[in-house]
Amino acid sequence: MSFPEVIFTLIEDSDCPLYDLGDEFRLSGKALLLEGDEKKFLSSAVIKIPHGKAVCRILVSDIMAVLIEYGGMGNVPKYVTNCTGCTGLIKIEYSKNRKSVPSMPVRRDKDTGFATRLLTKFPIFQTLTQTDIKKLVPMLKMKKFPKGSTIMKKGDPASNLFIIISGKAEVMVDDTTIGVMGRGDVFGEISLLIGTPVGASIKVSEIITVLFIYGKDFKKVLNMFPSLQMYFARLLAQRLAKTNVERLEEFSSGMIGKLSENPPSELFQTLNLNHKTGILTLTLSNGIADLMFREGALISSRYGNKEGKDAFFEILKEKDGRFKFTPGLSPQKMRAPVMGDFMWLLMEGVRRIDEGELR
Repeated sequence: MSFPEVIFTLIEDSDCPLYDLGDEFRLSGKALLLEGDEKKFLSSAVIKIPHGKAVCRILVSDIMAVLIEYGGMGNVPKYVTNCTGCTGLIKIEYSKNRKSVPSMPVRRDKDTGFATRLLTKFPIFQTLTQTDIKKLVPMLKMKKFPKGSTIMKKGDPASNLFIIISGKAEVMVDDTTIGVMGRGDVFGEISLLIGTPVGASIKVSEIITVLFIYGKDFKKVLNMFPSLQMYFARLLAQRLAKTNVERLEEFSSGMIGKLSENPPSELFQTLNLNHKTGILTLTLSNGIADLMFREGALISSRYGNKEGKDAFFEILKEKDGRFKFTPGLSPQKMRAPVMGDFMWLLMEGVRRIDEGELR
C-alpha cells in the first residue's frame, strides 16, 4: 500500500548540533489506534533523515507525534512545531507533497522562503511592514561559514552587511577577542555607513549561518526603508561608544594625530558620541579647517571658502593631513545654535561621496 509522503522542512535553527536550515525530513505511513483496556498505537511510519546526517531520536519522536495525532499524513493541515530540544532548538514546518519531490530543490528559492519567515524575528526588521519585507527579501543572500573561518578581516574595505541566523562568532582586534556575537547580531554596518576599513576581524567560533546584503545594495536598502536608517544610526552610536573609550581619554586632555590613522568620520563621531566640547583643527590639502563641538553637537564648520554643511561634507572626504583637538569654547560659542542632527549630516556626507556628488 502506498501512503502520502510529506516533508518537514527546518525553517529556524538556534544552535542545533545536528541539522541546518533547509534540511528536510520525509514522513509517510499510518498510526492506527487499537481499542481495548489500554489504548495502543500500531504505526507503519517511515521517516527519512537528510542524507549524511545523524539521527536525532528527539526530533524523530516529535515528528512521529504528528502522525499519531492525526492518524495519517493525508489528514494533517498546515503544521509548524518546535523540536522539544537538547542543547539546540529548531522549528520545522510541514508542507504536503504527493510522492514526487525533486531531490535537489533550487536553493535560492528555498533561501528566500526561509528569509521571509525569519526576518520578523530579528530587531533590525521589526519596524518593517509585510510589504516592505517582501521588497527586501530578493536582496538577501544566505551563506554558511565553518568553524575557524574569518568572515571579515580588520583593515579590509567595506563589503557586505551580515545578520547572524545561527552560530557564534568572535570580534577580534589583532589576536585579542573583544566580543562575541550570536543569533540576531549585525556586523559590517560601520564600514558601509561611514566608508572606513573594517575595524575588527570576525572569526567563526561555532558553525554560523548568515543572511547578508551586498555592499552595493546597502545604500539602496537605506533609501527604500527610512526606518532602517534610524536603526543603523542608533546601532552605529552604540558600537562606536564602546570602541572609542581609549581614544576619548586622549581627547579629554587634547590630542594631535594623522588623518591616515584617524579618518575624519571617526574623529567626528568620537566627539559627538561622547558629548565633547572644543575645537577640532585640521591641516588639509586645501588649507586649514576647523569644527566646533558643544557637548557633542556640531555648531560650526569652516574649510577654505566654505562654511557650515558644505564645509563639513568637504572635510569628510579628506584622507591625508593632521589634526588637533583643543577642549573648551568661549561663552559666546556655548550659546551658538547647532548645525543639524549629527548622524544625518554624517550619513548624508558619506552618501554624497559614494554617489560622486563631492569631487
